[in-house]
Amino acid sequence: MQSLDPASHLARVRATTPLVHNLTNHVAMNTMANVLLALGASPAMVHAREEAAEFAALASALTLNIGTLSPHWLDAMDDAARAANAAGTPWVLDPVAVGATRFRREAGARLLALGPTTIRGNASEILALARQGGGGRGVDSTDTADSAERAAVTLALDSGAVVAVTGEVDLVTDGRRLARVAGGHALMPRVTTLGCALTGVVGAFLAAAEDPFEATVAALSAYAAAGETAGDSATGPGSFAVAFLDALYALDPAALATTPTGHARLELTDAP
Repeated sequence: MQSLDPASHLARVRATTPLVHNLTNHVAMNTMANVLLALGASPAMVHAREEAAEFAALASALTLNIGTLSPHWLDAMDDAARAANAAGTPWVLDPVAVGATRFRREAGARLLALGPTTIRGNASEILALARQGGGGRGVDSTDTADSAERAAVTLALDSGAVVAVTGEVDLVTDGRRLARVAGGHALMPRVTTLGCALTGVVGAFLAAAEDPFEATVAALSAYAAAGETAGDSATGPGSFAVAFLDALYALDPAALATTPTGHARLELTDAP
């Protein structure tokens, strides 16, 4: 398979400063905004149904996160996704705890039917969205990324989206290609909403790229590299959260080279 260059994708994000419109959950807003600013993107948190569609049409990318879902927010997400589609704007679906309740399952199916560019979730969420699993324990995954490989490939082929399954080793597929992204740090799951913030980063990389699969892999590679660097100095979750923002801000595109001296550790294959 042809090689992938995460460094060039990060350089394009920094050069273009994409405006990322996030309809995300209450808990994640501050973290996501700070992560996107550190990356070099411009975050916006516009939730009101009265303006969500209009703003989505102006943005470089859109992300939808169902973490703290309500009927009004779901309607706003529906409107924003339709506006993004009409404008040719890439968008990311983050199906938080999609298998936990009937409302979430119905919301996930409704948004999935609108054709996201990328779907990013943990293994249990991807299994639930693909109707191949129970959905984990709330927002926590009870499955590994590898266990969701078949579901991810099937979901990608059925939906036309790139599917990213995040875990100790991330998995990304468009149904034809498959990538595994290593790196990160064990403290990352101990800091709330870092996963939600990653969805915004995927949006930023999509906005600056032509190939959604490559953009998604590059986004996860950058996140993993920053996490690895932050873990070198952190002594716990609190210091890690600060160190991670600093590491993301200081991340040099050259550090994402897929070479022995770079941080990007990718395995690229054809999807099974």
